[in-house]
Amino acid sequence: MDKLTKEQVIRRLLIAEGHVKKVKKMVEEGNYCLDVIHQSQAIQSALRKVDEIVLHGHLHTCVLHDVHGTKSEKEKLVEEVLGVFRKTDLSKH
Repeated sequence: MDKLTKEQVIRRLLIAEGHVKKVKKMVEEGNYCLDVIHQSQAIQSALRKVDEIVLHGHLHTCVLHDVHGTKSEKEKLVEEVLGVFRKTDLSKH
């Protein structure tokens, strides 16, 4: 994982960690269930974004080394794979 990807992932994980702590506190305090669910969904969304960033980095640093073509063609391939990932993610809802 390159340095920029690692920094982005760590930053997003820290944000997600803060949200988890907030949800835990909400549950402990007996907050309204739908508010808890809303925050939980935000955490799940943040973690899906982490997966997307890690996958994007993996495709650029590992997979593209074995693919031939122009930079533009390689980027199109990355976006194609990420597009499938995004569609699969959306189909879960």
